[in-house]
Amino acid sequence: MDRERLPMPVRWTRRLEGATALDGPVGAVAPKVETLFGRGTRGSVLRGEWLGHAIHPVLTDLVVGTWTSATVLDLFGGADSASSAQTLIGVGLLATAPTAWTGWAEWSEVGPRDKRVGLVHAVTNGVAIACYAASWSARRRGRHGAGVGLAMAGMATSGIGAYLGGHLTVARQVASRHPVYAGGAPHSLDNQE
Repeated sequence: MDRERLPMPVRWTRRLEGATALDGPVGAVAPKVETLFGRGTRGSVLRGEWLGHAIHPVLTDLVVGTWTSATVLDLFGGADSASSAQTLIGVGLLATAPTAWTGWAEWSEVGPRDKRVGLVHAVTNGVAIACYAASWSARRRGRHGAGVGLAMAGMATSGIGAYLGGHLTVARQVASRHPVYAGGAPHSLDNQE
């Protein structure tokens, strides 16, 4: 397909994959990430090898789902739903740590192109987390309008992070999975029954 005809997000993501300027930051972060999240039993557990499937996508659904629900309440729930929206934001914030740990475990196993995209994914999600933490704090101090605005900024930022995460999982197929799921042999177990 002609580069001019590719959708803008695809062109942008392809440039990000090839952005060798990110190799310095990736190289600085990688040893720490591998030590903390990628090696041994801890890395195996965080990648979901015991389950046969990556855990990170499930946890991202929890974070994004609670934050999306809070946004729906902010936009359509009225004043009576302010407390519920704050609770949902808090639940999402509590789930960010294990979600990040499983993401870093996956990141520790991928190649340079995916590490570049993954690093930007992580930084973008970090900004979204900061927006939601500020939103929760503003709401707690009685500044609901500011909290809603910060949550909207968080939603927009997390949307970019989710796009990059979806790119890694779907287009680049970097998520951990049991070998039986690879190689286009989905029916091989059917014949053993």
